[in-house]
Amino acid sequence: MAAQSGASRTPAPASSLAGTGSARPVFSIGQVLAKLQPEFPDLTPSKLRFLEDQDLVTPFRTPSSYRKFSTEDVDRLRLILTLQRDQYLPLKVIREHLDAMASGKASALPTATGLAASSVLSTRVRYTPEETIKAAGATANLMQDAVSAGLIAPAESFGEEELSMLTALVQLQRSGIEPRHLSVLKATAEKEFALIERALAPLAKRQGPASRAKSIERANEIAVFMETVRSQILRQVISRNSGQA
Repeated sequence: MAAQSGASRTPAPASSLAGTGSARPVFSIGQVLAKLQPEFPDLTPSKLRFLEDQDLVTPFRTPSSYRKFSTEDVDRLRLILTLQRDQYLPLKVIREHLDAMASGKASALPTATGLAASSVLSTRVRYTPEETIKAAGATANLMQDAVSAGLIAPAESFGEEELSMLTALVQLQRSGIEPRHLSVLKATAEKEFALIERALAPLAKRQGPASRAKSIERANEIAVFMETVRSQILRQVISRNSGQA
């Protein structure tokens, strides 16, 4: 289901909200979250990466593979998240609408003719377990294994992040990697959080909304840097061992 990573795509030219933007990219993931989280509290780094995987936004990549977003990217993300929250639109429909805008075609959203009131009033897109399993191309057994391993929290409905997680687990399973094998990643994440918490201890002592927002922004930025380091270390290990029999 997921498209190829934005790292391998060529950034598309844009016009206003119709494209991902050719303006100079200046914002890190942490800065984007700081701008958008007041409006969209559920927005996380993994949600941003998921939107990138779905070809909804294409941030610039620095030579060190850091993502950088332009003002137009931020505006596009705000539109995407608003359509998700207020119009209850699935990402596929939003992408088709934005693609139509980019090509200069008039594109009326499906909600222009009216959605059910319960849908319009929903705060975010949710999927039943069955819908999540089907969209990810998974099986009920894999979903249960993911829940048992603590990778997905049990719930009556799921969002885009759980769908992204399950989609990734499907791909890993094809290589023989099961959810139970990933407990080490969960343990590592807990240790990384402890490092972030320790690094932000001086900032956490300060009171007030501004300090809290700064702490959240910095925590997200540190998480991105740690992810980059972790990925590079893994690639180094793969490279070092690839020639060994």
